[in-house]
Amino acid sequence: MSLRLQFIFVVVIIHGVLIVLAAQVRTTNAPLFVGLEALLLLSLVLTWRLYRGFVRPFQLIAAGTEAIRAQDFSLKFVPVGQRDMDQLIAVYNHMLDALRQERVTQHEKSHLLESLIRASPAGVLLLSFEGHIEGVNPAAERMLAQTAAQLLGQQPAHLPGDWGPALAALSETQPQVVQLSGLQTYRAHSSRFIDRGFTRRFIVLEELTQDLIRQEKQAYEKLIRMMAHEINNSIGAINSILQSFHHYAPQLQPQDQPDFTEALDVSISRNTHLANFMANFATLVRLPPPRLQSTDVHELLRTTARLLQVQAERRRIRWHWELAPALLVAEVDPVQLEQALLNICKNAQEAIGEDGNIWVRTHQEPAQLIIENDGPGLAPEVQRRLFTPFFSTKRDGQGIGLTLTRDILLQHHCRFSLEPQPNGRTAFTIWL
Repeated sequence: MSLRLQFIFVVVIIHGVLIVLAAQVRTTNAPLFVGLEALLLLSLVLTWRLYRGFVRPFQLIAAGTEAIRAQDFSLKFVPVGQRDMDQLIAVYNHMLDALRQERVTQHEKSHLLESLIRASPAGVLLLSFEGHIEGVNPAAERMLAQTAAQLLGQQPAHLPGDWGPALAALSETQPQVVQLSGLQTYRAHSSRFIDRGFTRRFIVLEELTQDLIRQEKQAYEKLIRMMAHEINNSIGAINSILQSFHHYAPQLQPQDQPDFTEALDVSISRNTHLANFMANFATLVRLPPPRLQSTDVHELLRTTARLLQVQAERRRIRWHWELAPALLVAEVDPVQLEQALLNICKNAQEAIGEDGNIWVRTHQEPAQLIIENDGPGLAPEVQRRLFTPFFSTKRDGQGIGLTLTRDILLQHHCRFSLEPQPNGRTAFTIWL
């Protein structure tokens, strides 16, 4: 039974007794009867005022409780002129102000945190209590090359490629380095936070590619510049002296002149090769910013094929074209991109050796070009080092071609990969 009903029940009993007593003395004691009637009337008035005084706070408390349950912190009460009631109303209004301010503050902080996560260049994976991906930001989608719809619900250990094994071995005390296609390098961190009293994990993916490339360049740029300067100065003087020695050939015996001239020509040729060798290295540190202009990518590909046509015919390598039906126009530096395509296609032919095929495909949505070859595949340890400066699998290779290609494509802000395909081919893919 509620307090309201209990109060009404007690009031009815008391006033019923007063009415019975008044009825008993109505005929025997008129003055007492009048007094009892007055007392009964006064009691009814006081009871009504007490009822309103008791019930009103209960109604306010019930309304306030319902508002809090509905998380409506805008409902406030005005003082009613009763000291105890006004104290209760003041406490309630102060509590609502504090709750509303705290709610607004938490909402603003939550919105700020969500905005920071979405705008962060670091990838963020929020995991559920069971360890499945529950939240992902745009940077993580780009790094993992999958959309949020594809990632949500997966376990990090089941992600494709090198990501799965790396994230499966990830611990909270030791970051994991992930290297993709010999170029993109990432560092993965794992940590925990409290959600509703329980711990949840999140993973932060940080891209290190640009920083590592910058450190590489800083490491070898000064050395290459110094070597190129000293060698070119020496080669220029030596070749000048060697050229002057040609004037002494007629003074030799006729039988000695051919050997003398041949020795000079060989020396000059080797010096020239050495100068070109150093010039190739110097190109890595003197690559100018690209001069972007609207360029027909299909025409660049055809030009590259014409430059390599004689070598392809000698090696019996066939080119297959699967170009997009419409023009593929991109804002690029045509000279630099042509050099990159030439390096890619030349490496493809050298990887095949003889009697092979090269496929050239382009797409418009998304804008990309793919150059595949059916030569021997790439070993995993080789694939990770392909874009490392001065690394080469060729006996006389300098390790410059792919490094220069890498720098050109990075300056164009192009994403690219060199990976074996399920069909056994090796594909160099460029997203323009």
